[in-house]
Amino acid sequence: MAFFDNPYYDYKDAKFTSVNVPMWIAKPFIKKAVMEEENSEVLLALIKKISDVKVLTIQNGEQNMLADFSSYLAKNNFQDWMTVKKDSETINFQAKQNGDVIRKLLITVKAGNEIVYVDISGKFSPEDISGIINYTEKGGSKKFVSH
Repeated sequence: MAFFDNPYYDYKDAKFTSVNVPMWIAKPFIKKAVMEEENSEVLLALIKKISDVKVLTIQNGEQNMLADFSSYLAKNNFQDWMTVKKDSETINFQAKQNGDVIRKLLITVKAGNEIVYVDISGKFSPEDISGIINYTEKGGSKKFVSH
């Protein structure tokens, strides 16, 4: 998220909203919603490993800014894990990994010129991330995501 704190970058007419989610407040709500899911063990195990979540929304984001942000992520050792395109939406999963430990997971949702970044800190394994991807591909967490 440091890319968006640069006072010298021209963000044009982009409007930002940032929220740092206190985990001691969020975890009980997330766990309750997840426990209502079938086969929720994968999600519960992943939630325990989350230490911090930040959410940044951008309205009127321009394509040049997104390209510059992608370059910034590459320079800061973020790797693309998966991209999902559906209709006019694109969802990207990127991870900052040191050996077999993933410390940062960045989920980007782009629809038109509106963008949402979810920056998740924790201590994850590649198997954790693969497990959550497999879980969602099998139809899990539909109710959770729709809220």
